[in-house]
Amino acid sequence: MSTRRLLLRASDLIGRPVVTIDEGEDVAEVKDVVYGTADAAVLGFTLNRRGFLGGPMRQVLAWADVAAVGRHAVMIATAGAVTENDDLLHDVRASRRRNVLGSDVISDAGQRLGKVTDVVVMVEKRPEVVGYEITGGDLLTPRAGTRVFVPVPDTLAVSGEALMVPAAVGDFVTDDLDGLGAAVQRFRQHLRTTS
Repeated sequence: MSTRRLLLRASDLIGRPVVTIDEGEDVAEVKDVVYGTADAAVLGFTLNRRGFLGGPMRQVLAWADVAAVGRHAVMIATAGAVTENDDLLHDVRASRRRNVLGSDVISDAGQRLGKVTDVVVMVEKRPEVVGYEITGGDLLTPRAGTRVFVPVPDTLAVSGEALMVPAAVGDFVTDDLDGLGAAVQRFRQHLRTTS
C-alpha cells in the first residue's frame, strides 16, 4: 500500500478534531503544532477540549501516537493516545521560546528574503517541516509583499529571530502550496550535488 504525501500549513491543523478509530469519538481538537527546529520534525500537538466548555488541555498528543492526519481530522487509535507526556510538554515549552512565526528569512549571503507567516508540513510516514510560507521581501521581486513558499534543506539553523537558508533557495521559491513538494525535492537535490 502506498503512502500519499499531503502538504499542509501548520495553521490549517489548528482546530482540527482529534478522533478515535476504535469508537469514532471526538476527544479533542488541535491547539498548536509542536515541532523540533533542529531536525524539522513534528513532535506532536497541544490540545483544546471540544465543545462549549472548550479550553486548553494539560494532555498532549505525541506524533508517535497519531494513526493518521487527513484534511479533516487527526486520527488516533484510542482515547488513551492523549496523555500527559512529560517529554513532549518540555518540548512545547521550549518551542514557545523559539517560535519561527514572524522571524526573518535570511540567506547565508546576508540577504533578507521576507518574514515567516506559516510552517509547511509534509505528512507521510513521518511528518516533516519542508518549507515556510513567507511574505516576500524586496529581493523576491516581482513577489515582494506577496505570500510565497520557500523550501528548506534537510537541516536548518533556526533562532527566535531568524531562519537561515542557503542563497540558492531563491531559485526554488514557488507561489503555490501544491508546487512546494516538487520545489523541495529539486532544492534538496541541488544542495546534494553542489556540496
